[in-house]
Amino acid sequence: MGNPNFASTILLGLFALLLILRVPITFTLAISSIVTALYLNIPLLAIVQRMIQGVNSFSLLAIPFFILAGEIMSQGGISRRLIEFSNILIGRVRGGLAQVNVLASMFFGGISGSAVADVSSIGTMMIPMMKKKGYDADFSVGITVTSACQGVIIPPSHNMIIYAMAAGGVSVGRLFLGGIIPGVILGISLMIISFIIASIRKYPKEQRYSLRESFRISKDAVLGLFTAIIIIGGVISGVFTATESAAIACLYAFIITFFVYREIPLSRFVGILYSSLKTLAMVMSLIAAASAFGWLLAYLKIPAAATSVLLTITENRILLLLLINVLLIFLGTIMDMAPLILITTPILYPVVVGSLGMSPIQFGVMLILNLGIGLTTPPVGSALFVGCAIGKISIEKATKGMLPLYVMMIIVLLMVTFIPDLVMFIPNLIMGPGA
Repeated sequence: MGNPNFASTILLGLFALLLILRVPITFTLAISSIVTALYLNIPLLAIVQRMIQGVNSFSLLAIPFFILAGEIMSQGGISRRLIEFSNILIGRVRGGLAQVNVLASMFFGGISGSAVADVSSIGTMMIPMMKKKGYDADFSVGITVTSACQGVIIPPSHNMIIYAMAAGGVSVGRLFLGGIIPGVILGISLMIISFIIASIRKYPKEQRYSLRESFRISKDAVLGLFTAIIIIGGVISGVFTATESAAIACLYAFIITFFVYREIPLSRFVGILYSSLKTLAMVMSLIAAASAFGWLLAYLKIPAAATSVLLTITENRILLLLLINVLLIFLGTIMDMAPLILITTPILYPVVVGSLGMSPIQFGVMLILNLGIGLTTPPVGSALFVGCAIGKISIEKATKGMLPLYVMMIIVLLMVTFIPDLVMFIPNLIMGPGA
């Protein structure tokens, strides 16, 4: 066996080098793991077995159903209906389209669980509409991208399932419930800053709908929103597992899209399956590679070393949590969410949950919100890239216009970090006290 310290250097150093060279993250994790295993004389079959074990989990079956349900609903007209529904509820205030954007993202996030899907679906309609009504391009893109962050913490979120697996079996139902209040607070915060900006820049209000139109639009939108109710209600009531509720929601989304809304022909389903399969292949290969990488982290006792280092810097709980948040936000600017959940959870979990006594549910929401913010920041924020492409503006210009929105997101993150009841109130109320 080789020197463990040098093996740790190989694992982390090669990982960092390949990232800098822009090697895809799945290959970065796999290559780092294989090279380190060769140095340690660990049979490569053991690495392959760890990869297989990483994806051989019943709870992960929920992910393909979530992805497929979100893809069906995003292409089947639900985003337009949610925009119209949100317009009825809040469009009459100053800067109404910005408020509608945030509220529609909140609703759509509860269906797709994906920030990128949110920007792609809501943004495709909202950004051109806002620009046409006189909103600045940087603000139109910025509010679309930052509000999409709600999608990763408002249930259902497949990222929460990934975290639950990485954390060793945390309750998915509790995680889903724990994300509700932070997600709503994030939405309200973005609405408040949007109203302030709209008042300063004199953005317009929206038209008033008649009672008949309001009823028709609400009826159509509620059918789509019921997808999220099936998933959340089934999990927290104990009637379904997360996997079963995702499968039922997928069937429901299929029926509503193709036999009720009927905006797209049934022939489009093949393309939806193909798109979902591409996303699923990326997610599952990433989980497999990250499982081998995580096993080597544990084998080399890197999480324990990281705990010691962090506690050496300071034992003050507040400073330590602030330090961890800064670290996660930084990592979120250079890596995507799913791999970071798989990599950072085994390293930080012993510190935050073991040493600082934070609930695994609160840590999960804090972690995912941190990394969700990373989706909206350069240089690799995928939600930001999509938003800028739709809005046809540079990343630099969009980022500058998003600074007030970033401030609100950080405030919400600090609230989640230091006020446990924001996360734990609903899980404890509905499912009883627990971790």
